[in-house]
Amino acid sequence: MYLEEKINIKEILIEIGGTILGAFIIALGVSLFLLPNQLSTGGVSGIATITYYLFKIPMGTMVLLVNIPLFIIAMFKVGKTFFIKSIIGTIALSAFIDILDKFEPLTQDRFLACVYGGIITGLGTAVLLKCRTSTGGSDLVSFIARAYNPTIRTSNIIIIIDAIIVTINMLVFKKVEIGLYSAIAIYLMGKLIDIAFEGIYFTKLLIIISDKNEQIAKEIEEKVRRGATGLYGKGMYTNQEKLVLMCAASRRDVSRIKLAARKIDPYCFMIITNSREVVGLGFKKLQE
Repeated sequence: MYLEEKINIKEILIEIGGTILGAFIIALGVSLFLLPNQLSTGGVSGIATITYYLFKIPMGTMVLLVNIPLFIIAMFKVGKTFFIKSIIGTIALSAFIDILDKFEPLTQDRFLACVYGGIITGLGTAVLLKCRTSTGGSDLVSFIARAYNPTIRTSNIIIIIDAIIVTINMLVFKKVEIGLYSAIAIYLMGKLIDIAFEGIYFTKLLIIISDKNEQIAKEIEEKVRRGATGLYGKGMYTNQEKLVLMCAASRRDVSRIKLAARKIDPYCFMIITNSREVVGLGFKKLQE
């Protein structure tokens, strides 16, 4: 029991550290790229961008104020640990934004600002979501929504909310290009979040049809060190039953498997396709 509690405390401390790191990364993207160019990736920061330019309210302060009602709602839908971490994240983000706002922006080019701002804020948001926390705003709303429906994609919720806020930004500033550039930033941010959760995989799936599939499977196992699965199929044109090999492999193994198959049967039929994710022995570990 003591060991379990110790591990949990260690995990929580790591997640709190990740929360502060994620908040700092987001603040970098907002203060040094997006805010100076009137751009945003939506959410609370989008609202804060409007009040920053219209009423000169410090962006970090506004982020904190707008998040208060969201935290009141979240209190009843998310766990105590998540709630505390999110408050830490929100306070950290607000403080970092106000501190970094005093520095000169890294670019005045709106295109560069939307690209780098979107990537950096997406990276920061992904760190937060990986630590099962948030800095309020649309990512907090996504956690509340997922409490009702766990199958909802986090990035979809965030992008929809952010798109609405960016549209309001565009109407307030009366510049269509602000909306267009912000849309690029939102897209990049969403892609970074998806990559963080689903990963970038270059795994290939090979389907091999041959009359010599048993020999091919043995050659692949011996020469490439990859396993293959035999599936029973039927050729509808020939009306003959065939054994179909299915083999998951890394990108670098594909050419070796092709050579191994062609060596046994030069006329074998092969289908090679991208596999979104492969979980199991020799590939990605199953996350509980």
